[in-house]
Amino acid sequence: FATLLHRCLNSIKKGSSKEISLASHTIGLLALTIGPGDKAREILEESITPVSQAFKSGYESSKIASLLECLAIITFVGGIEPEETEKSMQIMWQLVHPKLGSNVITVKPSAVVITAVVSAWSFLLTAMDRWSLSPKLWLESITYLSSLLDKDDRSVRIAAGEALEVIFEMGSLEKFATEAEGSNNGSVSEGNKSKEGLLHIQGLRAKILNQVRDLSVEAGGKGSAKKDLNYQRSLFKDVLEFLEDGYCPETSMKIGRESLQTSTWSQLIQLNFLRRFLGGGFTKHMQENEFLQDVFGFTPKRNLVGGEHVSNNLKRMYKSPNSVINKARTQHLNKQRMLSERKNIGHFAVNVGDEDS
Repeated sequence: FATLLHRCLNSIKKGSSKEISLASHTIGLLALTIGPGDKAREILEESITPVSQAFKSGYESSKIASLLECLAIITFVGGIEPEETEKSMQIMWQLVHPKLGSNVITVKPSAVVITAVVSAWSFLLTAMDRWSLSPKLWLESITYLSSLLDKDDRSVRIAAGEALEVIFEMGSLEKFATEAEGSNNGSVSEGNKSKEGLLHIQGLRAKILNQVRDLSVEAGGKGSAKKDLNYQRSLFKDVLEFLEDGYCPETSMKIGRESLQTSTWSQLIQLNFLRRFLGGGFTKHMQENEFLQDVFGFTPKRNLVGGEHVSNNLKRMYKSPNSVINKARTQHLNKQRMLSERKNIGHFAVNVGDEDS
């Protein structure tokens, strides 16, 4: 464990962009495989600084995307305190929304990087308590995400829409409105400020509602990947339905003989992110990884010998004539058959003897 982790971290510190991408993915897989606990926490603590520094060593989109996925996964698994998750979210946010200063050199992020940042940030947001983040940070993020809905790149718009889904589900705009109304208890100037804040929040919500409505019926031509147009329409129709009626779409996918179901935006965001990260290994993880099973409340059928369900591997073990299990079973059956034959012979001999007497 420790050797693999530190070799990967060394690649992140000194390796090429491809090596950094591979090492980042490996660290994420290591955290998911180990699951929550002291080792996952160690992965987070040991990795967060090298990963943060690697963001500054170059701006190749694929490398940045891999580092973001790694940071999201190790925080999701190893983060215990809300402050740890918020720290990782802030590191991500700085890539697309940096705090300007005399020593900060801003580089305009590509659409790929923006999409990766927003997706990873949204994934971690699903693990946060809505009261953990300050209203200022919430408002800043919502305003920025609203601006992304007007971007030309469809993947950026989709990522922003998914992030706003989670925010709306957490009721964060309502939280701002409540705080703005509740703060209207002091001086006249404070009352005016809270009233202005409330109007701003209401205006922002109305703006987003109009943006979502437009994107749900977009005719095409805006954005490079037309294959995503149907998904965009479907996504924003669901967001619109949630904003207007409070309805969350339910999804279901087959994992072996069981169905993995989601009924909230947060679960859907988690599912999509983990499926992208694990690729073809997602089904295997869901069948064997107890941490992911706990995340989604998923219980696969256990591979019980003699029970209702036996895995394909076990079936092969039993059916193969060369398998140790099958050989042992054959020997046992042969032995039982011989014993049975001997008993029958003995019984026959006794009966014959009785007749002779």
